[in-house]
Amino acid sequence: MPRLPPTNRPQRLHQLSLIAFSALLLGACASTPQGKEKPVPEQQDRTTLNQLGKSDFDRMADVEMRENTDSLKTLMLKLYKRNPKELRKTTSSPVEKMVDWVFNGDHNWRFESIQNKQGTDAIFLAFKPEYEGDRVLPFIVGLQTMMITAHGGKTDFYLPDTIDPQKVYNAARNVEIAAWKLSNARDADGKLYLLTNEINETERNLSFEREFGKIVGRTDTFAIALAEKSQRFITRIVQNLATAVFLPF
Repeated sequence: MPRLPPTNRPQRLHQLSLIAFSALLLGACASTPQGKEKPVPEQQDRTTLNQLGKSDFDRMADVEMRENTDSLKTLMLKLYKRNPKELRKTTSSPVEKMVDWVFNGDHNWRFESIQNKQGTDAIFLAFKPEYEGDRVLPFIVGLQTMMITAHGGKTDFYLPDTIDPQKVYNAARNVEIAAWKLSNARDADGKLYLLTNEINETERNLSFEREFGKIVGRTDTFAIALAEKSQRFITRIVQNLATAVFLPF
């Protein structure tokens, strides 16, 4: 399998870090709904003391994780709106409250209703024929916990932290596989487990596909920048999505 070679030129590393950071920021801008402006990067703690403990790559990791989390929130909201029966399996609360609880609640990403599964185990659960629970919850929880694990178990990064670029790259491939499953996995009656993009004679809505594309693009960009920084190889994996298996992260 082909591998991405490192370079020994410091100037190239500096240029790539600027390009990668710019790409992440552009992705952040693209994720902002029209009419709603936000500072980019939108750091929760912008104090000098906090920023002194971060390298440029730590800040890149902060941006990538934050923007990917925002994309997953958007996807969760859209999935529940397209599949309201799944939301009713978990709560009678408004969808916005459910999304806020999943991403900001005090549960450490463990939910008894999905057997405390995380990562790809949770994603698999969302498409098991015998599973009768809320399918949106394990799908999104699986993606978010996979991304966190691939980034060393953190969402906020500082100088002592290390991130394996191969794991980040693998996480991007797993997002592609999960997105394919979401659009193609069907039950015994041939119906999709979860409805996503709307394509018919009068409407063509590919907003789910675009959101997944943003996540993959940000994650790939950061993985390549990390490989350049650490002078490490990334083994490129080429798979057929229809038969692909999730990669270790």
